[in-house]
Amino acid sequence: MRRSTAGRGAMGRWIDTVAGPGSGWRTGYWPVLVLLVISYGLCAAQSTTDPSPIAFLVQLITVAVTLRVTDAAHIVQRSAWFVLGAAGAGALVVQILGTRGHALDIALSAASAIAFLIAPAAIIAHQVHRRGLDLEALLAALTAYALVGMFFTFVYNLIGLVGDSPIFGDASPDSLSAQLFFSFTTLTTTGFGNIVPVGPGVQSVAVAEAITGQLFLITAVARIMRGARRSTDVDDASPEPGPSQPEKDAS
Repeated sequence: MRRSTAGRGAMGRWIDTVAGPGSGWRTGYWPVLVLLVISYGLCAAQSTTDPSPIAFLVQLITVAVTLRVTDAAHIVQRSAWFVLGAAGAGALVVQILGTRGHALDIALSAASAIAFLIAPAAIIAHQVHRRGLDLEALLAALTAYALVGMFFTFVYNLIGLVGDSPIFGDASPDSLSAQLFFSFTTLTTTGFGNIVPVGPGVQSVAVAEAITGQLFLITAVARIMRGARRSTDVDDASPEPGPSQPEKDAS
């Protein structure tokens, strides 16, 4: 006898939606998340404000994979592969030859910021028209949220490279690792207070990031709840199998 889903509650239907067939366990967002973790680790290991060419290569691969996963237009993917390939080749040559300079650091930081701005925009454009709640939607929200944090990290890094003084003042270390930590504590509005930006420009960026983080969470939660409600409505609207009716004689 088939068990009815009416008495299982919303949580049971939600679990079926996420873990059921086609839920997204084989979605391409898994490799994007893995690449993001690698990028985060490489940036966290930077004790200076100089971006790493190796980290930059990983970031370019992350954006390229994101564009592929989100089914961006072919012309966009081709253009991105051409630009990212040229930038990646340049970063690789720099790493091999060991040629570094302040102008190059600024260029790498700006390119990283642009890359981490394109990636979440592509994810949002890909998910905005999807219906229903599944694992892919949850992974997409998590990935885009982390990409936004990486974007603001390189905004702080770019400000620090262009400016004449450390963005956190003389009392705090100014490194890519510290900028990464500050970015994600600001995005999540954790605000430990051990690192404080100095100057109205950096403080304005921090306020913008905090507002962006809250708006993103509100939008993501609304998207998830809307998908769950649609899935629930579909389950409730499906007819329950009833007892078979005896056929009438054709006489």
